[in-house]
Amino acid sequence: MIPNKVKVGGIEYEIIQIEKMEEQFNHLGQILYTKGIIKVDKELAPDRKEQVFIHELLHACFYEAGFEEQDEDMVNRLGIVLYHVIKDNHLL
Repeated sequence: MIPNKVKVGGIEYEIIQIEKMEEQFNHLGQILYTKGIIKVDKELAPDRKEQVFIHELLHACFYEAGFEEQDEDMVNRLGIVLYHVIKDNHLL
């Protein structure tokens, strides 16, 4: 289950689920750092929605740690592994 809000490095991010996000913007998720918003496509399957949330959460972690330039491939790979660790160990 995805929370409504999450704090990363002392900054609160609101999580918003957007209908038809993939169709309209060709993204499953998006993060707006300066507004403190994480968007996730509302229509995704539950597992995919959680995985996308973890991906965007990693972007927030890197950004709040001072990494404004991020390697999308690295975030994708780490996000998938972290999601599996969380899911397989019932941490989500």
